[in-house]
Amino acid sequence: MTAVPGSARTAGADPGTLGKRTAPGERGPSRMRHARMSPLAAFRTFWPLVRGNRAAVLASAALLVVSAAADAVAIGVAGHLTDDVLAPGDLAAFWTPATLWLGLAAAGAVASAAGSYLSGWTSEHFLLGLRDHVFQHLQHLPPGTLDRYGTGDLVTRLTGDVEIVETLVASAPVDLITSAAGALVFAVAAFRTSWQLALITLAAAPVIWAGARVFGTLMRTAGRAERDSTGRLASLLEETLTNMPLVQAYGRQRTESAKVHREGRAWMRAGLRQTRLSSWYGPFGELLETLSVLAVIGAGAWQISEHHLSVGGLLSFAAFLSHFHPRLQELGELAVGASTATAACERLTEILRTAPTPDTVTGPGTPPLPEPVRGAVTFQDVDFSYPGTANPVLRHVRLDIAPGLLVAVTGPSGAGKSTLGQLLLRFHEPTRGRILLDGRNIAELPVDELRRHITLLPQDSMLFDDTIRANIVYGRPDAADSDVLAAAVAADAHGFVTALPEGYDTPAGRHGHRLSGGQRRRIALARAMLRTAPVLVLDEPTTGLDDAATARVMAPLRRLTAGRTTFLITHDRRLTALADLVLHVAGGEAVLSMPAPTGDPAPMSDEAA
Repeated sequence: MTAVPGSARTAGADPGTLGKRTAPGERGPSRMRHARMSPLAAFRTFWPLVRGNRAAVLASAALLVVSAAADAVAIGVAGHLTDDVLAPGDLAAFWTPATLWLGLAAAGAVASAAGSYLSGWTSEHFLLGLRDHVFQHLQHLPPGTLDRYGTGDLVTRLTGDVEIVETLVASAPVDLITSAAGALVFAVAAFRTSWQLALITLAAAPVIWAGARVFGTLMRTAGRAERDSTGRLASLLEETLTNMPLVQAYGRQRTESAKVHREGRAWMRAGLRQTRLSSWYGPFGELLETLSVLAVIGAGAWQISEHHLSVGGLLSFAAFLSHFHPRLQELGELAVGASTATAACERLTEILRTAPTPDTVTGPGTPPLPEPVRGAVTFQDVDFSYPGTANPVLRHVRLDIAPGLLVAVTGPSGAGKSTLGQLLLRFHEPTRGRILLDGRNIAELPVDELRRHITLLPQDSMLFDDTIRANIVYGRPDAADSDVLAAAVAADAHGFVTALPEGYDTPAGRHGHRLSGGQRRRIALARAMLRTAPVLVLDEPTTGLDDAATARVMAPLRRLTAGRTTFLITHDRRLTALADLVLHVAGGEAVLSMPAPTGDPAPMSDEAA
């Protein structure tokens, strides 16, 4: 008997909640109560993604049914050969049924091959479509929400969970139709041969089906626990491997190994529970099949002795039985596998029901943002609290920043400095109040339209595993080579780039590991300069740089901020001295002041700003 579908180990993580959407900022999925989906509900959720290939699904099932019918007729021909050719030894009667048998075998082989290919084609297209669908949704989730899932967990959802969902939604319909039709074909053939023996065989069917339902319920619970544990292990491994330099530098290898071992043992126990259930389900079906075969042989021997059945008829019935029982078992396994696959369906549904950043579609009467965008930014009595927290991060923030001003945002760690930039980019939505860009409420603008006018230079110089040129043009793919060169020169990056073996076509490596920290920062500055957006958010642009590297980026930073409305989040007083205004954030409040090289800034009224 084949293994129970869904019992194999594949990557993944915890199942998700259904029903209401999870708002950005709510607790991570591993701490949430898991919803329970029935296999039918899970199937209905993802079946629309097969819509474009339904004809291929039906054609595949039809071809596989034709193959089963050809096998059934061929078995009948084999019984005829036994009784009419082999028993009397009539060689002349051999050629016609032999030719028919060969033709049926050829037709069945062609139908089986074509049906299997179409089934595989449908499955692969479903995998591609589902993965694209989930990834496109992920791209619209706020960064904080993605962080709470964890990179390792999200990767396993896009790989292992997607594959498991495919077995339920794309492959299962074909398998169900084929197995059910095949079981029906061979059952009818068995009844035509001997209805008495057929009744004995069918007596085991309800027992097999009831066993499948019981095992399916148990496997569903075990499968959910295994997906939970696999996700936690994947996240732990991803985090540990990413931080391996720190682990090695602090000599914490043994501690991290112990953590991985503990999580690995939990994963092993969850997997063993699935294995234990699967190992019982297989022998259970085989035992029932053996009892059925013995009963058929005994009854068949009696029918032959009473001349109610020929030897060829009994051989044909045995052959029908050898095809009928596997189909019946396949139907049971489909029920068990469907129950197991719901854990993966829940995990993907959790992602798809997590609310993305609210977008706004401008209607015919909605005026577009006036061009050119000047970059005037206004915060009107803005409050912000993270969901589930009692204390607001920001309270009653009122700002009116004229175009082109450089505002240094200072304050203690965790005070909400970066939150201001995230609100401006709509990574979060204000709890209260409005934010305006050139007098327009940014909540009324499409997200893509808003972010087209804002350039973000994050604290981490995020680079892709691509060439230096590709990293520079990332924010403006249509930029000409002359513009790329000008941006690199302005960012003080051209000199070291041209000294590299392949110049601008040199690969930066994963996370830019082939470049130094200062070089990565200057590439990021060049990317920001090339974008030419009127509003700029700089988050700790000199963090991690030594004095020499900081000195190298000071002049490019001045060029980058010239003429742009800039929010410069920094602890570096050298950068604060460049600002037109200083916004000090502490205790949820934001106070504007004039820049001061030393000492605490003197507060300044909103009107003076």
